[in-house]
Amino acid sequence: MKLCRYGPMGAEKPGLIDAEGVIRDLSGVVLDLGPAEISPEGLAKLAAVDPASLPKVEGNPRYGVPVAGSRKFIAIGLNYADHAAESNLPIPDEPVIFTKAISCLQGPYDTVVIPRGSTKTDWEVELGVIIGTRASYVSEADALDHVAGYCTVHDLSERDYQINRGGTWDKGKGCDTFGPVGPWLVTGDEVGDPQDLGMWLEVNGKRVQDGHTRTMIFSIAKLVSYVSEFMSLEPGDIITTGTPPGVGMGQKPEAWYLKPGDVVELGIEKLGQQRQDIVAWTAAK
Repeated sequence: MKLCRYGPMGAEKPGLIDAEGVIRDLSGVVLDLGPAEISPEGLAKLAAVDPASLPKVEGNPRYGVPVAGSRKFIAIGLNYADHAAESNLPIPDEPVIFTKAISCLQGPYDTVVIPRGSTKTDWEVELGVIIGTRASYVSEADALDHVAGYCTVHDLSERDYQINRGGTWDKGKGCDTFGPVGPWLVTGDEVGDPQDLGMWLEVNGKRVQDGHTRTMIFSIAKLVSYVSEFMSLEPGDIITTGTPPGVGMGQKPEAWYLKPGDVVELGIEKLGQQRQDIVAWTAAK
């Protein structure tokens, strides 16, 4: 299944994408798509619904974050060997974990705001994992049983804040609007092997990232298992799992970054595409 939340920010409704790509209104079946609805029992209930029995949603409504009630937005750094190389950093022996603020979550087509004073706002297309069942000290063999589905994530970063402002990476990762997610949550049965997905990102029509999840250093199963050693993962939590090469920081012959007026488009095979207009901080006030 492809599940979404659509409508104005803060007033999203639950939806299901039918075989023709049309949004069907699920609000007569569930109130929202939160932790209960993406549990195994909740997904089984939704899978039993005939999409043709649901009202079609007319027009082109805004897509919101495809799951409500996320309590954690966990990110993995340097999870592609070629991205680590372009960052001039060693391949990690264990996954690098940091957090993105829940307040940076937004829909896949919402405007991205460059933070005040930023000079190095960067792009990163990433595969997102949405947890459906509580996971604590789960084995790698059982890890994917705790996943409700997958999604496209744009893990925006402010490199100067991240690298030069001291402390952890979190300073450059959780700025407002730095977490577009969606357009859909795609259930695992429809995705198949999450290590077999192509991914790409373009800035102003120029393809800058063109990667594949098979080149991850640590697999999705390994990451879910590993993160669950350090914190309980709850239904609705999101893990974003690293980016392939081609970020602004790694561009040759010299780095370049996002500026007001830019347009970023990105996508992952089977998981849908995103598009964001980039604006200055003052333009959002």
